[in-house]
Amino acid sequence: MVLGMSTFTFVHVLISLVGIGTGLVVAYGLLTAQRLEGWTACFLVTTVATSVTGFFFPFHGFTPAIGVGILSMIVLIAAIVALYVFHLVGAWRWIYVGGAVIALYFNVFVLIVQAFQKIAPLKALAPTQTEPPFVVVQIAALLFFVGVGVASIRRFLPPASA
Repeated sequence: MVLGMSTFTFVHVLISLVGIGTGLVVAYGLLTAQRLEGWTACFLVTTVATSVTGFFFPFHGFTPAIGVGILSMIVLIAAIVALYVFHLVGAWRWIYVGGAVIALYFNVFVLIVQAFQKIAPLKALAPTQTEPPFVVVQIAALLFFVGVGVASIRRFLPPASA
């Protein structure tokens, strides 16, 4: 047990936080038209690892978490193919940008859900996660990432050699 979590849960959370942190750096790079190759690779690897490890938690039937994990894997595969196979040529540029931003949003979405489930003061504000504080935070996150995504698609250009 580490910080009250199983070792597996702790590693999953740690990978998730690294994915979110590196994803924010990558999002900054998208907004400022910088490739940030190392940060991008770390973001993609840790975000894929977050989704994959999420499937190893015990579950009974289809859950919202599994749905987010499946959607995350789909957008991550598209982003990875756009970046490393098609080198951001043509429509693959916005597919990469959109996939990266959506994958980061999914990680933040889950972070918010988990924070409201596990952090006592937040849980007290929204015990069923249908209360206004939870809804407002989730809507704010969604609007933030929509803004980042739209701005990134406009600003992030393919390399000159493409």
